[in-house]
Amino acid sequence: MDISISLIGLLLFSPLTLIIMALIKLDSKGGAFFQQERVGKNGNIFNIYKFRTMIVGAEKEGPVWPKENDPRVTKVGRFLRKTYIDELPQLLNVLKGDMSLVGPRPERVVFSERFNRTIPEFKKRLFIRPGITGYAQVKSGYYDFSRESISKKNHYDLYYIRNSSLLRDLKIMFWTLGFLWKKIFQEEKRS
Repeated sequence: MDISISLIGLLLFSPLTLIIMALIKLDSKGGAFFQQERVGKNGNIFNIYKFRTMIVGAEKEGPVWPKENDPRVTKVGRFLRKTYIDELPQLLNVLKGDMSLVGPRPERVVFSERFNRTIPEFKKRLFIRPGITGYAQVKSGYYDFSRESISKKNHYDLYYIRNSSLLRDLKIMFWTLGFLWKKIFQEEKRS
């Protein structure tokens, strides 16, 4: 299912990908894509793919937790993040076998090491492949990075791991599509 949906998604969204690449290049200096090391299944490190949403050299001082209204985010990047379109290239990660469509979101190495020390059972998320979307995201949202939020998301991830099934994955994908539709529609309404 992961491979089929990823291939279909990549083909369907290829015209959109070309437009986004052009917009990113027109908006700011640097490449259209961004790679970052993440921790995957069994602690294996892989490069996650995204559309670039920040200025080049945004982390020259070291890893920084993203925040709302981050000044490092470009104009086009702000839209891509609000609509989660910046995640689209992760379909390539699914094809490569680094990720699944559904699973716990992969953390950056530095933050994963910190959470392994401070959040009970955080390492158990590494029993399965990480996902583009997951139960934790549809239950508690995407961009909240407080310790309390990370603990809550970990609880949802562990619940998902213990209770995963094809039916649950399909539900999560539909919930995600509903969330994205609502998010995009609300953004359009505000404009």
